[in-house]
Amino acid sequence: MSDPAFEFAPVGLALLEHRVIKRCNLQFAETFGGSPAELCELPIAALYPSAEDYQRIGEILQLPEAQSGVYNDERIMRRTSGALFWCRVRGRSTSISQPFQTGVWSFADLSEERPVVSLTPREREVAILTCRGLSAKEIGLKLDLSYRTVETHRARLLDKFGARKLPELVAKLSGMPL
Repeated sequence: MSDPAFEFAPVGLALLEHRVIKRCNLQFAETFGGSPAELCELPIAALYPSAEDYQRIGEILQLPEAQSGVYNDERIMRRTSGALFWCRVRGRSTSISQPFQTGVWSFADLSEERPVVSLTPREREVAILTCRGLSAKEIGLKLDLSYRTVETHRARLLDKFGARKLPELVAKLSGMPL
C-alpha cells in the first residue's frame, strides 16, 4: 500500500510500535542514513546518541505532564553512520494510556542552523552562564576563575560556533534564528 503524502513528505516520518520502527518515509531514511527497508524493525534506541538519552526520553514520555499523547522537543540524534546532529522531534501516540504502543513521529534535521559542537565541561559552564546574561566578571566569581580566563573561554566559544560577537554566540547557543 503506497501513501504518497507519507512517503514523499518533506519531513522524516516514522511509525513506531513499542519504540521500534515499523514504517518510515524517504526523508526519514535520508536523514538517518539507509533505506526505509533497512530501517524497518530497527529499535529507535539505535538512533539515540546514548542509552542514557534513550532512557531519559522514555521516562519523560511517561510523566503525568506528557500524558496528552503529544510530545515535541529538540535533541541530538545519531545517524546510522554514527554522526550526531540536532533534530526537532514531534510525536503523537495513538493511545494516551500506553504511549509506546503505537505512535507517529516526525524528525526534522536542524544541522544547518544548529551544528553539534564539542565543548569542554568548562566551556559548557561558561556557555550556560553567558546565555543567562552574566558578565565575564560574574561568571568568574561563580566559577572561581579570573574574568580574563572567562574571556578566553568565550573567545574559544566564539570561534567554535563561528560567531563574531557575543550576542551572535548567545543566539547560536540558544538555537534562536539570526
